[in-house]
Amino acid sequence: MRTPKHIGIIPDGNRRWAEEKRMTKEKGYENGLDPGLVLFKLCKEVGIKEVTYYGFTTDNVKRPVKQREAFTKACVNAVNILSKEEAELLVVGDFESPMFPKELNKYTTRQTFGNGGIKVNFLVNYGWEWDLNNLKLADSAKKNITSNIKSFDVSRIDLIIRWGGRRRLSGFLPVQSIYSDFYVLDDFWPDFNPEHFYNALKWYNDQDVTLGG
Repeated sequence: MRTPKHIGIIPDGNRRWAEEKRMTKEKGYENGLDPGLVLFKLCKEVGIKEVTYYGFTTDNVKRPVKQREAFTKACVNAVNILSKEEAELLVVGDFESPMFPKELNKYTTRQTFGNGGIKVNFLVNYGWEWDLNNLKLADSAKKNITSNIKSFDVSRIDLIIRWGGRRRLSGFLPVQSIYSDFYVLDDFWPDFNPEHFYNALKWYNDQDVTLGG
């Protein structure tokens, strides 16, 4: 089987899952922590070299305070959980904003835990405009575009998997996802099970990957 080197994860549907369970919307985020760890371990098992999780965006912080606090706390907890695994961790996002959790400042340069071996990127308070705002400088200096984006240490993504049924990228790493295959699951992220992952890999194996060639 042809295994993608880099997988992007859009863990959507947390609020809708909570509503289905007759909970308040903010309760959905904490239930996405265990799936994130399970998925990380599955990626290591099959030989994925890099995985990027979509935490929250600069647009998401416009949501009600309780929801914002809940998804911020969930992101901090998720990164701390992954820091106990063998991984090379990087948090990418606007760390100068007050919406960026200061607990994650130390991860804004890549940190290796244990023997490392798999790169894990976490997008926290990420915005595509923030990511690309140096491109005019790069163009005027005729420099390589990918070396002048804020997410320069994140490689091109082969496969993006989105939970929750939405057929959109929602600003997810526009440069790295330019040739990504995009697999959508209708199930909500807190209902993750390993079959979701394996089915996505089987689907990816059947795709004709040409990178435009």
